[in-house]
Amino acid sequence: MKTIDKIPTSKLGRTTELVKTGVKVGGNYLKYYSKKAINPNTTRDKLNEDNAADIYDGLKNLKGSALKVAQMLSMEKNILPNAYVEKFSLSQFSVPPLSAPLVRKTFKKYHGKYPEDLYDTFATQSVNAASIGQVHKAAKDGKKLAVKIQYPGVADSISSDLAMVKPIAIRMFNLKGKDSDKYFQELEGKLLEETDYVLEVKQSKEITNACAKIENLRFPKYYEDLSSKRIITMDWMDGEHLSEFAKHNEDQEKANRIGQALWDFYMYQMHILKAVHADPHPGNFLVDKEGNLIAIDFGCVKKVPLEFYTPYFELAERENINNPEFFAQKMFELEILREDDSDEEKKFFSELFYEMLSLFTTPFNKDVFDFADQEFWDKITELSEKYSKDTELRKMNGNRGSKHFLYINRTFFGLYNLLHDLKATIRVKNFEKYL
Repeated sequence: MKTIDKIPTSKLGRTTELVKTGVKVGGNYLKYYSKKAINPNTTRDKLNEDNAADIYDGLKNLKGSALKVAQMLSMEKNILPNAYVEKFSLSQFSVPPLSAPLVRKTFKKYHGKYPEDLYDTFATQSVNAASIGQVHKAAKDGKKLAVKIQYPGVADSISSDLAMVKPIAIRMFNLKGKDSDKYFQELEGKLLEETDYVLEVKQSKEITNACAKIENLRFPKYYEDLSSKRIITMDWMDGEHLSEFAKHNEDQEKANRIGQALWDFYMYQMHILKAVHADPHPGNFLVDKEGNLIAIDFGCVKKVPLEFYTPYFELAERENINNPEFFAQKMFELEILREDDSDEEKKFFSELFYEMLSLFTTPFNKDVFDFADQEFWDKITELSEKYSKDTELRKMNGNRGSKHFLYINRTFFGLYNLLHDLKATIRVKNFEKYL
């Protein structure tokens, strides 16, 4: 894979890169409408493929928060066209890495020493490149190590990158009113946390120590003396990315065992720790030869405040969803309904969220749940398509819901998709044995 010798770090440089991408996308639309004029049956498939490729090519050169947004969008399999999901999913663990000279320069800047001064061996060629940083193999005192190095300028460009994205997001999601800023502040805060590798090591040790008791679940050990604000050193963990494992696995028992470990891991964090690994994409999980799940990368950890946790999980219970008075009260507590809503808006969003929650909470109301259940996934697809085409929804104020939904919903959507890829059947309350 071609390496990168330089990343645009200034606001002007990054804006210029995005403008170039915008010009390419505009050209794709011109070609599409020209073909459409000649042949009215022309589909948007080629347009989606071209746009996805051009947008991804622009973002992968910027890296940082711009590429992180693509990574987040790649998990929205029921919202984005498939061409975007396929292309953006590359951002999870396969983007052009920094060149060897830039790696050494970056290492010296962040750690005060070159890598060869700290490790017995250090491979300057990256083995895994993602949105915020890339990973290298190293060794010291007989131990195989993974060294994660953050890309230059990532932390400094987050605010300006989001400022460029904000006007587009406001139009896309019809966010009205000043308090829409809470969503962007939540996103910016979490992205900034992801660039603080000292915090990541602290979070990693806290969660891995607390969850070490969960069966079939493994974690790397972290080395603080070989880590810093922009560099993390941990054990090298041999394994296959979860998505790759799921593609070829034919052992249902193994799939169920790995899926159970994944489910228990998330339920224990959510219900006991009230802090959760909020980046559940396939690049953050490995499967070893013994069939254990390995969880890595604790840069994005979402703390779940009680005032959100309580009503959120109260509405996971079927009898509460079906109690109109109780349901309405929780809609206000979760900021889905607003005091300034019209009667039409209250009715519309109550019905929308009733339908959504009745479906998405299905696993929580079973003793055992099969995430390969095609009927369940067909209903999710139908619901997504229904509201993506709803003209009434586009007229409504989309600025609703607690800011905590942003990462908690992302966590559950990601978890559901991973379990669906595994085709795992899990015992819903199994995590309680670790209490």
